[in-house]
Formats: sequence, C-alpha cells, structure tokens
Amino acid sequence: MEYSPPPLFKQGAPARVKMMVFACISIALLLADSRVRTLQTVRKVAGTILYPLQMAALMPRDALYGVGDYFSSLSALEKQVRELKRQQIASALLLQQAQQRVAENNQLRRLIDAREHLPIKSMLAEILYDARDVNSRKIILDRGSQQGLVLGLPVIDNQGVVGQVTRVFPFTSEVTLLTDKEQAIPVQLLRNGLRSVAYGRGKAGTLELRFTAPNADIQVGDIVVTSGLDGVYPAGLAVARVSQVENSAAGSFGGVICQPLGGISNNAQLLVLLSVPDMPPRPPDEEQRQPRKHNNKMAPIKDPAREADAAAAATAAGTAAGAAPAANGAAPAANGNGAPGLMPVMPATRPAPAPTGVTETATPATSTATLTGAPPGARPAAPTAPAAKPAEGKAKEIAR
Repeated sequence: MEYSPPPLFKQGAPARVKMMVFACISIALLLADSRVRTLQTVRKVAGTILYPLQMAALMPRDALYGVGDYFSSLSALEKQVRELKRQQIASALLLQQAQQRVAENNQLRRLIDAREHLPIKSMLAEILYDARDVNSRKIILDRGSQQGLVLGLPVIDNQGVVGQVTRVFPFTSEVTLLTDKEQAIPVQLLRNGLRSVAYGRGKAGTLELRFTAPNADIQVGDIVVTSGLDGVYPAGLAVARVSQVENSAAGSFGGVICQPLGGISNNAQLLVLLSVPDMPPRPPDEEQRQPRKHNNKMAPIKDPAREADAAAAATAAGTAAGAAPAANGAAPAANGNGAPGLMPVMPATRPAPAPTGVTETATPATSTATLTGAPPGARPAAPTAPAAKPAEGKAKEIAR
C-alpha cells in the first residue's frame, strides 16, 4: 500500500528559495515605487477597496467609546443642571430682596417727601405684625411710649390716613385701621365741602358715609378728606375715594361706599403724627342755679335810699314808743295823716322779719345824736308828721 502525505504537507521548493524569491520581488517593488512612483495608483485602489472593511472593524471600538462618552456627559450635564438650578434660586432670592429694597426705598422716599410737607412733627414707624383678632383691623408698630407715642395719635402714609393709635406699650403700639368697624372719622368732600362721618366696614376693607341725605351732592370719584372737627386728625388729609353711591327715594338716608386711599394693607412703613392740631378751649359749664322757695312770688325791688330812710324812721318810731306806755300789746306809730296811731304787734310764734339795714343804720343815727351835743343817754326827739309818712308806708310794705 502506497502512502502519500496530504496536499498541505506536500513539500515543493525549499523554504529558503521561496524566501529569497519573495525578498527580491519586494526589493524590486520598493525600488520601482521610490524611483518611478508607479504604485500610487495601486495603493489608492487598494485603500478604497479596504476602507469599508476598516470601518466595519472599527465599529465595536467606536461603539464602546460612544457609550462611555454618553454616560460621562450625562452625569456632567446633571451636575451642571443642579448647579444652575441652585444659582437660579440664589439669584431669584437676591432679585426678590433687591426688588423689596427698591420698593422700600421708594416708599421711604415718598414718606420723607410727605413728612417735609407736613406742618406738624411726625415719626417714622414700621409694621411688625397684624393683630391676632381676625374680626378687627389692627396692626402693631415698633414704636411705643418710650419713643413719645400716646393714645389718639393719627397714623398716615404718603397717600392718606391709615388709622389711629388706640393702645400704647413701652416699646410697641397698636393702631386701629380706618376700616375697623369701631373706627369713625369726620370727613368732608373736597369738591363741595359736604361734611359727613366715615365708618369702617370691617373685613370688606372699605368705608361708609352714613346718615347722608338721599339727594346729597355726592358723585363717584369724589375725594374725601379729613374735616378736622374732631381735633385729632389735621384737616385736609386724604382719606378715601367714593366708589359707589346708592340713592333710594324710599329711604331716609343714602348709601355711600368709599375706597381708602392710604396703604391700609400694602406698605410696611408709616408716619405717626406726634402732635394734634390746636383746638380752642371748651367753654366752662354753666353753674346750675339753686332753686328758690316761693318762686311764684315776685321779690320786691330794693332801693338803697328808701331803705335808709325807712331804717331811720323805724329807729325814731321805736324810740318814741319806748317813752310812751304800751297798752294791750300795741305800739304807737304814725298813721297816714301824721297822727299817732296803733300798729298791731305780730305774734311771738311768727315774728315779723326785721327790715334790712336797721341795725346797720341805727348805729350811725346814735352817733349823729352824740355829735350834735345831746347828753349821753338822752332819747332823740320824735319825728315830725311829714317825715312819718314814708316811714309808715315802708313799714307796711315790710310787714306784708
């Protein structure tokens, strides 16, 4: 049996010969390409044919690189987005603070401008918080009695009246706004001077002019200012603008609704007027006269000359009666004709009132007798008949 090796293992020319042949071919090609440059076209054709194969071989590598770049860029972008969001929030906060400061500066400028135009002294105050009672319209300021605040001071802003100080603490104070139900302010229309009183409406945030006549000359858009009649708010401060007028012919009064002009719920800084306008003092109360007894009787008109004459005549008559004896409890007196007569004596239980000025006039009469040279203890002479007539008439008037 003949054994023959497989075709792969069949040996032809020796390997050394093959190597020499291929080396010579390679050297010849290198010399031809370097000297004559005849292989450039062959190289271009070979590169064009092999390019798709090269791209196909590089696709797995490019895919791996692309996946890595995708995930790395995604992580970087997420970090960048988070950083940008944080910067945006910080920038928004700074922007809000800047806008708030700009608004506060503008408000302070307006308050300072209004303060310069006010004729009275004022103080700048800042709102701390609103009152806890939801049914009232009150705010708390950062000024108190230590800064000179007292009850009743008006509070305003650059646009108009805001309220009134109703409670004072050492370092804070409570202000009741105009829109509170328990707050009222005397006002007048700027257009025609019509006076009224504005009352707050609570949560509605508006004012109402009560007790106005149905045919009152009030129009929508009229400006309402303080009248100054209460002695608390200076006259001429803007209060509100008329927003609604309801005239009912059937009712006794008309309804007028006003919108406040001041920053009731907008601003954070306000002005407190530290002095109220000077008002004339109240007139003193009239003294109540004590009621007199027998008011239905007319008191006699007093005449000093007649009283002096009557006192002198009564003194003379009493002296003459002491000289003559008394009979039956009657005392002699001069009648209307000048003759001595009888005057009934009043009962002891109800003595007749003594004529005014008798005692004061008796002393001068006695002194006159002494000065004329009469002896001490001597009785004066009885008056003549003509002088007794007025004495009798006056004595009867006194007896009555």
